[in-house]
This record gives sequence, C-alpha cells and structure tokens, in this order.
Amino acid sequence: MTVDAVADIMRDALFLIIKTAMPLLLVSLIVGLSVSIFQTVTSIQEQTLTFVPKIIAIFLSLILFGQWMITGMVEFVTQLWSTFSLYTRG
Repeated sequence: MTVDAVADIMRDALFLIIKTAMPLLLVSLIVGLSVSIFQTVTSIQEQTLTFVPKIIAIFLSLILFGQWMITGMVEFVTQLWSTFSLYTRG
C-alpha cells in the first residue's frame, strides 16, 4: 500500500465525515442562533431553553437525513472493502 493510496482513502473519509455531519451541524447552528436571539429579545436566560429545542431539532434531522447519511457511509465502506485486494502485497 502506497502513501498516495492511504492519502486518497483518508481524503475520501474526511470528506464523507464533513458531508455527513453538515446537515446536523447546520440545523443545530440555526436552532441555537434562533433560541439565542429569542432569549436576547425576551431577556429569558433559562439554560434548558437552549438544549431542548436543539435536541428535538437534531432528532428530527436524524429522522429526515438518517437514511441519506447511512447510505453514504455504507457506500464508502463497501467501496473500500471491495478494493482491499488492491492494497495488499502479494
């Protein structure tokens, strides 16, 4: 296995991680920002008000994007495992 092959696998894996995590991170960011603005406007500083909406939004996002996320991960692992014979020395 060459250094270039390892670098390619790592690049693909990191891109998959970013692509898979992005929807959940964006939803969390948007909900957190919305709650923060709401707290600033209403002067409510309740700590649980920041976590409960985020948790609910993340669970809903997992329901919505979960199949897409799992499909991407399964395709990556299947492609990686199917090419293991190319990486071993004979």
